[in-house]
Amino acid sequence: MSRYLVTGASGFLGGFLLNFVTSTKGEVFSVGRNSSNQIVADLAREIPVISQNIDVVVHAAGKAHTVPSTEAEKRDFFDVNLNGTKNLCTALEKLEIKPLSFIFISTVAVYGLDTGKNIPERHVLAGKTPYALSKIEAEKFLETWCATNHIKLSILRLPLIAGQRPPGNLGAMVKGIQSGKYFNISGGTAKKSIVMAADVAKWIPVIAQHPGIYNLTDGYHPSFSELANVIAKQLNKSTPKNIPGWIAKCIALVGNLLGNKAPINTDKLQKITATLTFDDTLARKTFGWAPSKVLDGFIID
Repeated sequence: MSRYLVTGASGFLGGFLLNFVTSTKGEVFSVGRNSSNQIVADLAREIPVISQNIDVVVHAAGKAHTVPSTEAEKRDFFDVNLNGTKNLCTALEKLEIKPLSFIFISTVAVYGLDTGKNIPERHVLAGKTPYALSKIEAEKFLETWCATNHIKLSILRLPLIAGQRPPGNLGAMVKGIQSGKYFNISGGTAKKSIVMAADVAKWIPVIAQHPGIYNLTDGYHPSFSELANVIAKQLNKSTPKNIPGWIAKCIALVGNLLGNKAPINTDKLQKITATLTFDDTLARKTFGWAPSKVLDGFIID
């Protein structure tokens, strides 16, 4: 029976990880600020006390889904995503027996792209946002630290993550359809990579045996309109209406004048009307990654 240390267990993906390990009767220890964790610690600011030997570390704790508006908010990303990683590793160094494997939950944001098709792991890391930069630095730190300590490192660069009550842009999409305020733009034909949280969780034991850097997707890359139709059907809502591209551009120009609080501006419009997909061939060839199709398994509640 393997022993897992999971950070971010109270978060969206972390919850799936925790439930999966528990269901397979693996022994799991969670680290986080919430009192429900076995090891209570704010990784961004303190080094946790870990007294149990661990086989696999799954580091899912992180800051995302917010747009910083101040320097302090920008620093928060590095405090959580980079310093939190360093504090965790400092705690692991004190163990008499080091973990066998370390799995780091990263993001496709490290590539810094708004458009592109089948982007592979070897693509240059050009992310410029505090979120992307903090993850890039955390990846680099872990590559050195794990090599020094002879620990297998697997870095998972994830796109949109689907599952019950999803966060971020996908969660906003669900709320918009529920309230009747969501519209497809230019037919909603743009495709985005996406993966089921449950699939990531159940493949963790396999991934732990195959160090490397992997994009994980469902391999299908649904369009916005396909996702919207599935969500609307589950919510018993009508199919979202469409806004022609030229009208959306006019609305976006007005949004530029209103600032970041505007629901849409030219930058946001470009992102939601551009296809951006990632190639997970390496994971499929290396350890047989065979996820479910999100459109078939996405249950929002």
